[in-house]
Amino acid sequence: MKFLKPSIRSLRPIFKTTRFSFSFSSSSQKKPDLHDAGPMASLLKTRSVVRFRGPDTIKFLQGLLTNDVVRRFGAPAGDDGKKSSLVSPNVPASSARPMYAALLTAQGRFLYDLFLYEPPRTDERLDPTGSGPGPGNGEVVVLADVDCSVLDELVEMLKKYRLRSKVDIENVGEEFSCWQRFGVDLHKRAPSSLEDSEAASVGWGGTIDPTGSSSSQGSSGGWQWHKDPRLDCLGFRGIFPANVTLNVHYLEVAAPMVEADTETQEENYLLWRLEKGVAEGSIEIPKGEAIPLEYNLAGLNAISFDKGCYVGQELIARSHHRGVIRKRLLPLKFLNESGKEVEQKVAPSSEVIASKSGKKAGTVTTALGSRGLGVIRLEEAFKGPENLVIKGQEDVKVEPIRPDWWPTEWFLEHESHQAAG
Repeated sequence: MKFLKPSIRSLRPIFKTTRFSFSFSSSSQKKPDLHDAGPMASLLKTRSVVRFRGPDTIKFLQGLLTNDVVRRFGAPAGDDGKKSSLVSPNVPASSARPMYAALLTAQGRFLYDLFLYEPPRTDERLDPTGSGPGPGNGEVVVLADVDCSVLDELVEMLKKYRLRSKVDIENVGEEFSCWQRFGVDLHKRAPSSLEDSEAASVGWGGTIDPTGSSSSQGSSGGWQWHKDPRLDCLGFRGIFPANVTLNVHYLEVAAPMVEADTETQEENYLLWRLEKGVAEGSIEIPKGEAIPLEYNLAGLNAISFDKGCYVGQELIARSHHRGVIRKRLLPLKFLNESGKEVEQKVAPSSEVIASKSGKKAGTVTTALGSRGLGVIRLEEAFKGPENLVIKGQEDVKVEPIRPDWWPTEWFLEHESHQAAG
């Protein structure tokens, strides 16, 4: 079946489906317990892939995106998390850690989010000493995991910014697919080989036994899972080649190696993110409207405050140095008057008001079942239970949840601002 967009999804998700099974649970089934969920893997049909290729790729992206692309992908080999992409009999190919970044309007409003990856170079050879990668062909390639609902307009905008830069920008969504692995404490249980350099032992990956490689390595061609660059609790993410077979009824997508019976629907990954308070894509983070700091992009490692200029930097820098963000994106729980969770009662764009004053406190941005996300004024968010309700549905209570990953200073900034007021 075709996945619905986050703004209009209305079916209850399930956990643990068989491979490529997209049936949803009925209302009589037990609601999944997120606290025991996982590990799971989802093919992200709401995401696609853009390829940047050419000698000016890094410079081009550095001038556009909110994060420091040069520091991650332009550093010399071995610096700042850079890894060899060498393929040898005893170590799989690897590359620099992925990066999360955003493209903004000139006024500093959110447009698109991108996960940037350096693909493995399967044709690399050892250097003369046999202790590291030898010189390659010098081609610079970066893959970007992007929201497929805005893919065409994103590519068109990037090409307008390109001017005379020597960089090719291609939609390669039919060649690659995006995947997410997630579950309770998955990032703690996953093998260290996902992120740690294998070559730090004897010789070039001398102690690695390829026969012992688990499914968490990704695929046999050097394509690997990486820790999600936003938060450890989101699990692992990766781009993998897709073997696409044109057929009247379906596209056959080659999955990365995952544990048996752990593939599940993308809606379950959405529910996982809602629990963590993390929005993704240009629907959940409204294109042309959202202020990146209110959607916590700084806390999700999407913004560098040390790099040079980029499109929309002025508003971001001014808001950051001012030090007060009065509204933030929060995970929400929808309850009835007796305190029980209510399903399918709230739609995106619903207004959240303070029950006593009737004043607007925020807006629901995403809703799925009894959970959602909303941009809420912090002074109203944590006043106590039953403080917030849905406008026009006053019998539906809104309970904001404090995400565990939030930096302490976010609460301190709010408290000091309240005291000053």
